[in-house]
Amino acid sequence: MSGASSSSTSRQHLGPTLSGQERTHPSGIGKKERRKVITASFIGNFVEWFDYGAYSYLAVVIATVFFPSDDITEGLVWTFALFAVSFLARPIGGFVWGHIGDRIGRRNALAWSILIMTAATVCIGLLPGALQIGLWAPALLLFFRVMQGFSASGEYAGASAYLVEYAPEGRRGIYAAVVPGSTAAGLIFGSLMATVLTATLSDAQMESWGWRLPFLLAAPLGLIGVYIRRKLEDSPVFKEMSQEDEVIKAPIFALFRDHWRTLVRATAAVLLNAVGFYVILTYMPTYLSQTAGMDPTMANITTTISLVTYIGFIFLTGHLSDRFGRKKILISASVLFTLFTVPAFMLLGMDNVLVVLLVQVLLGAMLTLNDGSLASFLAESFPTRVRYSGFAVSFNLGNAIFGGTAPAIATLLIATTSNAIAPGWYLMAAAIIALIAVALSPETSHKPLKD
Repeated sequence: MSGASSSSTSRQHLGPTLSGQERTHPSGIGKKERRKVITASFIGNFVEWFDYGAYSYLAVVIATVFFPSDDITEGLVWTFALFAVSFLARPIGGFVWGHIGDRIGRRNALAWSILIMTAATVCIGLLPGALQIGLWAPALLLFFRVMQGFSASGEYAGASAYLVEYAPEGRRGIYAAVVPGSTAAGLIFGSLMATVLTATLSDAQMESWGWRLPFLLAAPLGLIGVYIRRKLEDSPVFKEMSQEDEVIKAPIFALFRDHWRTLVRATAAVLLNAVGFYVILTYMPTYLSQTAGMDPTMANITTTISLVTYIGFIFLTGHLSDRFGRKKILISASVLFTLFTVPAFMLLGMDNVLVVLLVQVLLGAMLTLNDGSLASFLAESFPTRVRYSGFAVSFNLGNAIFGGTAPAIATLLIATTSNAIAPGWYLMAAAIIALIAVALSPETSHKPLKD
C-alpha cells in the first residue's frame, strides 16, 4: 500500500513519468519531443567530433607545420604524442562534467562542452607555425588540444546518458547508438574535407593555410550546436530527481564509495572502443599512407567509405543489443577482434585498393558491435544520481590511457619493431581485456532506469 501511495503522490506532482518502470518509457513525452532530442544530440555530437577528428586527419601536415623535421616519422610521433597528452585532460573533464551533469543538469553540461570545444578549435586554426614563433607553436597547440580533450570528455557521456533517459522502454540501445553514429558522421565530414584539401591543394598551400580551414569552420558549426542545445529540456528522470530533491551534492564521491566495482568493470570494458576507435577510424589514413604506402588521397577516400558503412552498421547493432542484450553483442565484438585483427592488418599491406577497402569496412563493422552497444551499456550500468559521472569517468579514463595514446603507440610499435602489423596485436590485446570485463558484468538491457 505504501508503494502505491508513493507512486500516486509522485504522479500528482510530476505526471506519468516517475515510477521505475515508467522511467524507461515516460508516456508524457511525445514523438516530436523525442525527435527534437535525437536531432539536437546528433548535431551537437557531430560538431564536437568533427572538431576533434580534424587533427588526426591532417596529422601529416600538422607534423610538418608544428614539428618540422627531415624525418616525417619523428614529426608524426611528436604530433601523436601531443594528441595523447591532450587526453590527460579527459579524466579531469570526466570528473568536472560528471559533477555538473549530475548536479545541475545534462543540458547545461552539453551546451557548455560544445562552446569550449568550438573556441579551442578556432584558436588552433589561427595558430602560427613553428617557423614563425618557434617552440611557442607546439606549446600553444598543446594547450588548445588539452581544452579540446576537456570538452570532449563531457560530450560522449552526456549525450549518451541524455538519450538513454529519454528513450522508450526496449529502445535504449538504438537511441544511444545515435552518439557513436553522430561521432562517425563528424569524422566523415572531417575526412571528406581532408580528402578534398589534399586532392586540390599543393603541399605548400596545405602547409600555409589549407590545414586551417576545417578548424576555422568550427565557429559557425559550434554556434549552431550551442543554440540548438539551449532549446532543450532536461531529461525526465533528471527533472524528477531534482523536483524530489534527490540530487546529491558530491556525485563523484558517491560513485567511488558505492559503485567502484562497476566503475572498474566499465573502464576495462571501454578498452576495445578506445583503441579500436582511434586506430580504425582516425589513425588509419596515416597508417595507410605512411606505412602501407598508399596514396594519401586514396587512403582518405577508403577511410571515408568505411566510416559511411560504420554509421549504417551502428544503428543495426544498437537494435540488436535491444533485442539480444548488451553482453552478447559486446562479447561477440571482442571475440571477433581477438580472432581476426592481425590477419586484417596483414591484408592492409596488400597493394590492392579494393582489398584494403573491404578490410576497413569489415573492421568498422566489427567495431560497431562494440560501439553500438557500449553507450547504452555504460549509461545503464550506473543509477540516475551518478549516471553522468559514472559514464564520464569510466569512458574518459579508458580513452585517456589507451585511446589517446593509440596512434602514438601504433607509430612507435611500427618504428621499434619494423613490423607493419604491430598495431593489430595491440588492438587484439585491448579486445581480450574488454572481453573479460564484459563477461563479469551483469546484463542491463531489460532493467528499468531506477536507482
